[in-house]
Amino acid sequence: MKFPTLNFALLGAAATMAGSASAFIAPSSSKSTTALLVKARGEGYGPPLDNISETVGNTPMVKISDRICPAGRTIYAKCEFFNPLSSVKDRLALSIIETAEKDGSLKPGQTVIEATSGNTGIAVAMMCAQRGYPCVITMAEPFSVERRKLMRMLGAKVIVTPKAGKGTGMVDKAKELAEKHGWFLCHQFETEANWQFHYDTTGPEICNDLKDSKLDYWVTGYGTGGTFHGAGKYIKEASPDTKIILAEPGAANLIGSGIATERNDDGSPASSHPAFAAHPIQGWTPDFIPLVLEKGLDQTLQDEMVEIPDGAAVATSQSLARNEGILTGISGGATMWAAVETAKKAPEGSVIVAMLPDTGERYLSTPLFASIEADMNEEELEIARSTPNFILEPAV
Repeated sequence: MKFPTLNFALLGAAATMAGSASAFIAPSSSKSTTALLVKARGEGYGPPLDNISETVGNTPMVKISDRICPAGRTIYAKCEFFNPLSSVKDRLALSIIETAEKDGSLKPGQTVIEATSGNTGIAVAMMCAQRGYPCVITMAEPFSVERRKLMRMLGAKVIVTPKAGKGTGMVDKAKELAEKHGWFLCHQFETEANWQFHYDTTGPEICNDLKDSKLDYWVTGYGTGGTFHGAGKYIKEASPDTKIILAEPGAANLIGSGIATERNDDGSPASSHPAFAAHPIQGWTPDFIPLVLEKGLDQTLQDEMVEIPDGAAVATSQSLARNEGILTGISGGATMWAAVETAKKAPEGSVIVAMLPDTGERYLSTPLFASIEADMNEEELEIARSTPNFILEPAV
């Protein structure tokens, strides 16, 4: 079998290009305790940074143990919750704001507005707080309330749109408000700045971290499609034999339906996609195929589509927490499920990388934590009662 090889000339060029946009790259240390630990504990991060945006990117990959990973295969989780506001969307927000500042489309003091399921809004609110822009976010009613609170904590105004309007409703509301008030609209679902940053940073990070290994499969889902499009494009150029696995909810298989999204002149969706149905994977698969995603699909970057069955994402996220100590959200569980299923069919010795987009703490009010009680259960009460003091008995 021929294993994928990495194009190191491309890696070097991209690393140079991405250096100004991504976070501090630690030098090698003779005191490293493992092959994956770049710097020994206690050495420090490096010189103090000028602002929080400089911490975006250079997230680690973590090996998944054989409690989850099928025998004879290797799965690495690309842990995007190491970004400053705990999600992959920090990359998107940084890129959109910096690009708009450079091309002059975002003026000093101008209000920034975006439609989001939460993670992009949190990231945009972070960037606006750091740079001094007022921020307004539109978000559909079903998304978790902790996301609204986080955005408001960061100084953003959050406009909640009715559930019936779905994702297209919150997008249309953001456009209306931007046009009415002369605000800067991020256009996360359409802007080239989205996928380009992943091409410049996320893809090179993965390939550089595996420069002494190989990369047989890269597994991701999609929200805007920026990670898939940008990192996928880079990975295909650097490692042409790597197979890209793209996942979507089985309940909302928009790509699998073969039906295109109708678009307005600016590339935004003109209507809700007929194949969409409500699903629990927040941040994935809005009720339209984003333009950023469509342009990646047009390049046939994906080698295989995987549909996530009901319940698999939540169960796998919980399994990652309990077996690996990795606390990721429902979308991370979905991606890992697809990675494990890929590993089961992959040749022995295969190396698989799965994207974990965010932290599980963003899902406290969602089905991910529905089975997690706040009060002590009978087993915990039994432990408490095994010694005589400080026992908090449940109220009668």
